[in-house]
Amino acid sequence: MTSSPTPGLARFNASQDSAARAALHEVCASSAWGSTLLAQRPYATVEALFDAGDAATAELTAEDLAEAMAGHPPIGRPKPGDPTSSREQSGMAGASEELKTEMLELNLSYQDRFGHVFLICATGRTGEQMRDAVRERIGNSPEQERDIVRAELGKINRIRLARLVEEESV
Repeated sequence: MTSSPTPGLARFNASQDSAARAALHEVCASSAWGSTLLAQRPYATVEALFDAGDAATAELTAEDLAEAMAGHPPIGRPKPGDPTSSREQSGMAGASEELKTEMLELNLSYQDRFGHVFLICATGRTGEQMRDAVRERIGNSPEQERDIVRAELGKINRIRLARLVEEESV
């Protein structure tokens, strides 16, 4: 990523608080995360924005993390009409019905075990890779899984922040 200001970053920095808050909520559904990033504007560089996002993700409480995860649909079931979740989960788009059914079952088992949606940075992953990840992670302890979820959320947030500051308007 670039280390200098971009037109998209300048627009984000200059946007009204309400518009910036709404844009940040599309990146991460945690209101604490969004408030932290909003309070630190303006950002001198895209990297500074990423660093602030990473720091805010690291500071999320269990409740904040739950709020963030609630904004993510299960793998294989993107939110209808939501181009972001459809794009991020495109690896499941061409999956066989068998794989889609297996992912649904695994998602439900994972959610029963951990009490929240299976969260993975799905961008660039195939359906099989996501299936293998949930199979592997379902055996984790809650503590291990919380650490992995936080790391995966950080990856997703960075990708979405990059798109935010590349877009034409905030």
